[in-house]
Amino acid sequence: MTERLSDVTTGTDTSAAGRDSEAPDSEALDTGRTTPDADAYAGSRQTTEGTVYTVTGGDWDEVLAEAAGDERIVMNLGPQHPSTHGVLRLVLELEGETVTQARSVIGYLHTGIEKNVEYRNWTQGVTFVTRMDYLAPLHNEAAYCMAVEKLLGITVPQRAQTIRVLLMELNRISSHLVALATGGMELGALTGMTAGFREREEVLHLLEFLTGLRMNHAFIRPGGLAQDLPEGAEQKIKDFIKVMDSRLPDYDKLLSGQPIWRNRLAGVGYLPVDACLALGITGPILRSAGLPWDLRKVDPYCGYENYEFDVPTSNAADSYARYLLRLEEMHQSLRIVRQAVDNLTPGPVMVADAKVAWPAQLTIGADGMGNSLEHVRKIMGQSMESLIHHFKLVTEGFAVPAGQVYVPIESPRGELGYHVVSDGGTRPMRVHVREPSFVNLQSMPAMCEGGMVADVIASVASIDPVMGGCDR
Repeated sequence: MTERLSDVTTGTDTSAAGRDSEAPDSEALDTGRTTPDADAYAGSRQTTEGTVYTVTGGDWDEVLAEAAGDERIVMNLGPQHPSTHGVLRLVLELEGETVTQARSVIGYLHTGIEKNVEYRNWTQGVTFVTRMDYLAPLHNEAAYCMAVEKLLGITVPQRAQTIRVLLMELNRISSHLVALATGGMELGALTGMTAGFREREEVLHLLEFLTGLRMNHAFIRPGGLAQDLPEGAEQKIKDFIKVMDSRLPDYDKLLSGQPIWRNRLAGVGYLPVDACLALGITGPILRSAGLPWDLRKVDPYCGYENYEFDVPTSNAADSYARYLLRLEEMHQSLRIVRQAVDNLTPGPVMVADAKVAWPAQLTIGADGMGNSLEHVRKIMGQSMESLIHHFKLVTEGFAVPAGQVYVPIESPRGELGYHVVSDGGTRPMRVHVREPSFVNLQSMPAMCEGGMVADVIASVASIDPVMGGCDR
């Protein structure tokens, strides 16, 4: 056995076959010349510094050429991968670095929100829908409440309408900042990430001041709002606008003209307008393909027809165009916020109908929420009827006439629509959401197939899917 082993101290083969083999050409070793067989795998050329050898790796190039088109690798990207937001699984079939097939696997964040809403009264449903697209909670609240109000046949007070617009546009800015920041993180632009989240904190601080919560506010309620804006809100909003006006141009300096950022995004994730329409794609993806479809313009709600703003579009239909559009949409949202602050007029923020207005007469207490002391004194010490009404309204809720409606709005990701069905009771019979992340994710294979693996990350970032809404 031992005589067949190699001599590990010298690296020479001491087996019988090795001992019988011819020694290498000593002259070739001394002079740097190679044997004729070696020239095929290590060609040489003379330079002023001496002989340079080019090693091709033997016959490996021929082996690869014969196997090309036959060997494919299936790779799972996620669901735990940071660039898939931790809850989206992409199954990619690769040929080298080229994606030949791409499939998305969803459901890792499934919460059953649509079904849960059926077991709560109409007002309690707000606390569920606000958690769907958790980057655009106020848009979900507004669309759901508008559907309930359409079934009830009620009109929300003007001040509440204006505040809804104000909150939704602030929420649009924070959502686009996350899209920009996470896209920067996924592509290695870490300064873009830190800057994006820095500005988002400014928005969330403002929303916390206005509504009491940073996210999942449950502030927009059927019939209006949970409460009015706190004292000093207008000045806080104006201060925020000044900060954002000074910081948003920095993104153009940092990213828009940066060659690496442009090269990673330009021409990547191409999806023309006909493909968008065939797949039902809306939002910045559709507008990046040249179609100025924005429900705030084409089907106004909450008084958007009274605001002056532009709908930016592009014909590039790629990831870079979507980045530029989101950046410009933040400028337009600030423009709307300015007008909304100027349009704020004194008045109620909840309908006068006491059978719908729940919870009524709120004020901000030490905990950020709570009934006013005057209201508590009345229902607890002066009017048994008020206490009974309050108790029934809180526990049972109000009844909504039988019927069904569909109400769409323009969320940061596209058309967010609520199809709400009532059987005449105090709970929804059915709430189904046309969620833009779910629909837009269909475009992922069309964007990615035929491109490189690295471009998959850029394409998914440009789609900006929020899996809480996708898996609702």
